Amino acid sequence: MRSKSSTDGTAASGPSARGRNPDLLVRTVSALVLGPAVLLLAYLGGWFFLALLLLLAAGAVVEWVRLVAPGRHRAALAVALAGTSGAILAGILSGAGTGLAVAVAAMLALYPVARHGGAGHAWLVAFAVPYVGFGALALAWLRDRPEQGLGLLTYILLVVWATDIGAYAAGRTIGGPKLAPRISPKKTWAGLLGGMAAAAATGYAVAAAFGAAGPGTAALLGAALAVVAQAGDLFESAIKRRFDVKDSGRLIPGHGGLLDRIDGLIAAAPVFALFHAAWGASASWW
Repeated sequence: MRSKSSTDGTAASGPSARGRNPDLLVRTVSALVLGPAVLLLAYLGGWFFLALLLLLAAGAVVEWVRLVAPGRHRAALAVALAGTSGAILAGILSGAGTGLAVAVAAMLALYPVARHGGAGHAWLVAFAVPYVGFGALALAWLRDRPEQGLGLLTYILLVVWATDIGAYAAGRTIGGPKLAPRISPKKTWAGLLGGMAAAAATGYAVAAAFGAAGPGTAALLGAALAVVAQAGDLFESAIKRRFDVKDSGRLIPGHGGLLDRIDGLIAAAPVFALFHAAWGASASWW
């Protein structure tokens, strides 16, 4: 999971900063292990990738419900898991539209369950299904595109990862004015611009490698998706700050929880899928 400074790279000076170096090493090793594994399953596609999506979605839903509704809310958690998994499977078997409908229905069913179970923020508990489910459905839809699926999925994964890396590097080396000090005090405008630049370069490279018709469009889109990914990161940061939690979990050494790793991806993936579905053909960019 990312720490508060992982996406902008702004680090304090002195002994406390030196104390973070071991954590940075652990985060780097974790990324080097998990990144290739995700790309391999994306390459294999089919049930391999579906299993990955279901596992990631289940972990993220558990973290979200525990984050916004501390305590034992087994019924709400069960409905959230069933609804999210059902939406993903429905999207795979019957199309994205059906998956989205199932996700909305599950959200509406989850709200009264959470409220009856005593969850203090029932609407936030119910939001678990579309929050995680829409992102997973978008990734599944992208991978399922005939002939283009692997390239499109690789594009969004690497663009979001490049956003994190570029933001960290630029924020750490440049610093400067804060992006959203009340939400995430260590994020900077330099980090955002660095993330956009890295995403644009990565988007161009991935599009060119897969023989896309418009690498230049891919670069511009990558920069725009970097902003969406950073907004997703800020959204999760705002929720964690609201509930006075540093990380969403402790699953990934040096990174924390799944949500801290995929918050930008589950925000950017639906936007990217919508763009490609609505304007991809007319733009002839891929």
